Amino acid sequence: MVRRLFSASAIIAIAILASPVFAMAQAAAATGGGSGGSGLALRAGLIGLAANIGIGIAALGGGLGQGRLAAAAMESIGRNPNSYGQIFVPMIVGLAFIEALTLYSLVIAFLLYGKM
Repeated sequence: MVRRLFSASAIIAIAILASPVFAMAQAAAATGGGSGGSGLALRAGLIGLAANIGIGIAALGGGLGQGRLAAAAMESIGRNPNSYGQIFVPMIVGLAFIEALTLYSLVIAFLLYGKM
């Protein structure tokens, strides 16, 4: 339990330290930007962070969904090999839907990067 907690806190600390918010804030401070400049930099950094986290969550969810779908389909075909034709086409359609949702998140991330 302690090991998992330590691993989770280490991952969170690395994610915070690798955040683009700090890089944007440092650039604004170096240029001597007042409240307007640093506010824009912070906003741009948070948009970048949101886009990156969104892509990560979408990729994780899509990968988990595709894995579970393929595992269930293979298990069903393994239990009843004659059902291959009835399982294969819906499995491919389901995989296409999962992939489409992941690609939608990529498009949204590109739109967020355009607002920076």
